[in-house]
Amino acid sequence: EEYAATAQQLDTKEEIYSAMVVYGLLTYDNGCVFIPNKELQGSYASMMKKEKSLGYIYRLANISNKMLQATLNKDTDTMAEILQYAHNTETPILSYNNEVELSAIVNLVYLSARDFYRIEREDKAGKGFVDFIFYPVRYEDKGIILELKVDQTPEEAIKQINEKHYALPFEADGRRLFKIGVNFSSETRNIEKWIMEEHQFYPPSVLYIFFGKVLNFCC
Repeated sequence: EEYAATAQQLDTKEEIYSAMVVYGLLTYDNGCVFIPNKELQGSYASMMKKEKSLGYIYRLANISNKMLQATLNKDTDTMAEILQYAHNTETPILSYNNEVELSAIVNLVYLSARDFYRIEREDKAGKGFVDFIFYPVRYEDKGIILELKVDQTPEEAIKQINEKHYALPFEADGRRLFKIGVNFSSETRNIEKWIMEEHQFYPPSVLYIFFGKVLNFCC
């Protein structure tokens, strides 16, 4: 059954998506819809923080700044508390049994981070595709790599980050970086364990000067 995207009453998800694509609020490609640009992403983020009728999403969006600060302060207890809150919300939208669904929650709880980072999901890095990578807008801010696991271990997540060289984009310019591994239990619907590591990369020029001085000293 066909329908007009400009119809006054839009009742189904398909009708709503169609209208939003027609008016340029979403982009459609290969069976999926996307937010087409950063300006609209900002508008949607602002709306999610202001519109109380969104309920669950509204509440998560408004604790996203707390989530970012907890991450930068390596406060894993608060980070776990916020994600646990997402689990226990009165209107859960996810089943928490696969990484794709979990990524939706990560997007919400780090909504405020988009003011300071370019956040990429399944971005090509090193020898594979990382779950989440946060590229800081300012050089002095720390990068973040976050790898999710379901019914595995956070140690496996960190191992994957290291073995597949997901941090490669940060190595050349000496960025500081957080590597975060998170494991969720599909049985308990809880976060079982976090691991968070901090790493400082040094650009080749710094290493050259350092080792040059060491060699001169030794000689």
